[in-house]
Amino acid sequence: MHKRKLIEVALPLEAINRESVRENYIYKRNPSSIHKWWAQRPLAATRAVLFSQLVDDPSSRPDLYPTEAAQRVERERLHGIIERLVVWENATDENLLHEAHIEILKSTDDSPPIIFDPFSGGGTIPLEAQRLGLRARASDLNPVAVLINKALIELPATFRDQPPIFPDAATSEIRTWRGAEGLASDVRSYGHWMMTEAYTRLNHLYPDAVLDDGSQARPLAWLWARTIICSNPACGVEMPLLRSRWLSKKRGREVHVVPQVSPDQLHPSGKRIVFKLSSDPSTAPTKESDGTMSGRSGATCVACQGHTPINYIRSEGRAGNIGYTLLSTVVEHNRQRIYLPADELQTAAALIDRPEVTVDGAMADNPRWFSPPVYGLTEFSDLFTARQLVALTTLSDLVADVRTRVTHNGGSELYSKAISTYLAMAVSKMADYSNSLAVWYPQEDRPKNLFAAQAIPMVWDFPEQNPFTKIGGSFHACVRIVSEAFEALGRGPVAEVMQASAVDAAGMSGVMATDPPYYDNVGYSDLSDFFYVWLRRSLRDTYPELFSTMLVPKADELVANPVRHDGKEGAKAFFEDGFRRVFARAHANADPSIPTSVWYAFKQSESDARGEASTGWETLLEGMIRSGWEITSTWPVRSERGERRISIGTNALASSIVLTLRPRQSSAETIDRRGLIAALEAELPDALRKLQQGQVAPVDLPQAAIGPGMAVFSRYAAVLEPDGSKMAVRSALSRINEILDQVLNEQEGDFDPTSRFAIAWYRQYGYGVGKFGDADNIARARNTSLAAMDREEILTSRAGNVQLIKPGELSWDYEVLNDSHTSNWEVLHHLIKVLERNGIAAAGEFLLDALSRPDGVVDADLVKELAHLLFRIAEANGWTKDALSFNSLVTSWPEILEVAHTPRKTTAAQGAFDFEDDE
Repeated sequence: MHKRKLIEVALPLEAINRESVRENYIYKRNPSSIHKWWAQRPLAATRAVLFSQLVDDPSSRPDLYPTEAAQRVERERLHGIIERLVVWENATDENLLHEAHIEILKSTDDSPPIIFDPFSGGGTIPLEAQRLGLRARASDLNPVAVLINKALIELPATFRDQPPIFPDAATSEIRTWRGAEGLASDVRSYGHWMMTEAYTRLNHLYPDAVLDDGSQARPLAWLWARTIICSNPACGVEMPLLRSRWLSKKRGREVHVVPQVSPDQLHPSGKRIVFKLSSDPSTAPTKESDGTMSGRSGATCVACQGHTPINYIRSEGRAGNIGYTLLSTVVEHNRQRIYLPADELQTAAALIDRPEVTVDGAMADNPRWFSPPVYGLTEFSDLFTARQLVALTTLSDLVADVRTRVTHNGGSELYSKAISTYLAMAVSKMADYSNSLAVWYPQEDRPKNLFAAQAIPMVWDFPEQNPFTKIGGSFHACVRIVSEAFEALGRGPVAEVMQASAVDAAGMSGVMATDPPYYDNVGYSDLSDFFYVWLRRSLRDTYPELFSTMLVPKADELVANPVRHDGKEGAKAFFEDGFRRVFARAHANADPSIPTSVWYAFKQSESDARGEASTGWETLLEGMIRSGWEITSTWPVRSERGERRISIGTNALASSIVLTLRPRQSSAETIDRRGLIAALEAELPDALRKLQQGQVAPVDLPQAAIGPGMAVFSRYAAVLEPDGSKMAVRSALSRINEILDQVLNEQEGDFDPTSRFAIAWYRQYGYGVGKFGDADNIARARNTSLAAMDREEILTSRAGNVQLIKPGELSWDYEVLNDSHTSNWEVLHHLIKVLERNGIAAAGEFLLDALSRPDGVVDADLVKELAHLLFRIAEANGWTKDALSFNSLVTSWPEILEVAHTPRKTTAAQGAFDFEDDE
């Protein structure tokens, strides 16, 4: 029997989740910001998982820790190391990382295994393995992912502790160049040379703007709107397609556009639309009068007020008849953003011919991820204005010149390759902002990148930023972000990075830790083509083997894409077969002394006669279990921002699930269906309560419950159905869900009589109306009365009808300390009311008051359990708004609880607490 590892027994989950959420707010010097990748796991949580995957749990060493008390003390010491490891500021603490490495050596007989990831993607897992002093192998089929991994774990370690070679860079600072600091310095220096050279060639395309006082200022961005000819033949004006009329929402400096009709004899319609800039509240956009676009229904013409249907816009786009017009030029003057009206000088500077040679490649014909093709934008080059294409192609081509300059300045061929890699990634990163599908963010007067989501949507008004300024997304900003992302890296052995399919890579020796693709959630290869075409232009001669194809290789990509694999069933079969082969290959080479770790996140969303599951989860689990793996532990890790609203009925989760696997023992027994259910009923309730205590969001609880449930299922060689057939994973998942409901329902007995009545009434009517007689019977059975609950403002009882009061309709005069009788139901509903209007700090203050009641009747854990139960009821009944409220409360619970357990501060101090992590 192999020693159990720490991850298979206990983790300081609250600390891990708190720091994982915080990390989402940190962009500067974050390795994940080096280049766009999708669905990356938190660095902090990954570091914790790898450490605990390799370190023995004290219970496995009875020779050193013979008693439970001794084991508990040692486990707390190891948890203390994890709690320090996950703090963002400690990620580069050499002493702490060395301390963690020593613990790993102690548990692996001074010979830690190689960590390999066959789905390395954004490089999080191999990077954190390297940071812990471990040898790492990263593999991915996607060239963009391979390049990201090289940039994070291969190049910084190869050139660690070397000074820069750019002329005079090393002598200008008398210092020690540690880690990748010298390499980062050279990337910034050669990047500055590239920008200067490109500006010399292109500055005539970016004329200064004239301010009201006659002075000049360099534009930061130009704001454009797409246009079409109005579908009304009697009108025929060139009408703007506007998502929003807001340019700035900065308080006290609000600016919006007001479209106006102006005579124009040169236009066939005899008129044109001009844009007045205004700060007048009387003309400000409202919800009903913001843009001219009405979602997917079409657009309203400013001139004739006629409706132009979306199909007409699409047909005009496919005919090449969509244009764009300038709304405003944005400049910076006296450290403030100023919006200038459109003028002919700025318009003419942008209306240039498109370059004859840019980038080649067509977007995938998949409307789930790509909207532009239905509007005629089929090629990736179609997503850029002519001026954006000129800038990007010029900078891309200068990457090759940098290689020559680096070798001329004494750098090796390999070093020149490294510098050009990072600068090509900066150009690729800039393309994420410098395209006609980015958006302007009026709340902060800045552009937002295209890939805010895992798709390329159609955008109607967009910013064209000046690449030669320092605004976010400019070439200067992208070079800085890329260089800062790897500057502090380079610790640990040089990692091995390769391009290979997951099936081939799964045969590597070592211990697998991986984050596989989520069935059909993300079209990695199709989306990364956007970046690939620019990286290929810059680096085709640098990495000929990596950029040998026109677009990203797709045939062997392990994603269930029905467009690529003959429909839904073909996609499912392809994905299922691929996963089984990956886990079978990994099983054949597994080290039985150390568990494998697998990250996954996919909402259960489908049901049939065999139960409820998601195809992604079902396929993943089938692939593992049928390949001989046993699940030994599962942990839900928060991977999204704490205030994020989860959309019920979508696959958007707040948590990812980490599973650990070991090869199933050859002596594993076979049981029947009844035996499995008995085992689940014996083990799941305690596991589910621990999940609830670990701050799992209600929307994630069914996914989190899969882990301990499948741990029971997977320990058996087979589970036999009554007809003798082997039980399918979907059937097992259905049994797990049944026990989850049973556990939540049994928790009703823990609540006070008032809450038990309200739960029973809510399950039947929600916040709707029911009859007095029915309510009275339920109340009497629970030893409470409707009259008392009416007085306590839990419900209203009028004219024979009874109705629970929604959180938003509760009185703001309520004082929890003055209430003669407070139930868990009341506390929960007032917490939701306060949270949704006044935020986390105010909710924490309310909970502090509730917990301070002298009678001690309020139990914070019961309030949270009640939210879990009500979420499950709301979701089952399709009461989406209710479910969102309950889920949001539990998702914010750690922050609320922290405020409640902190001595009261002044309002100013508390505000600082709320936003101290928002970087």
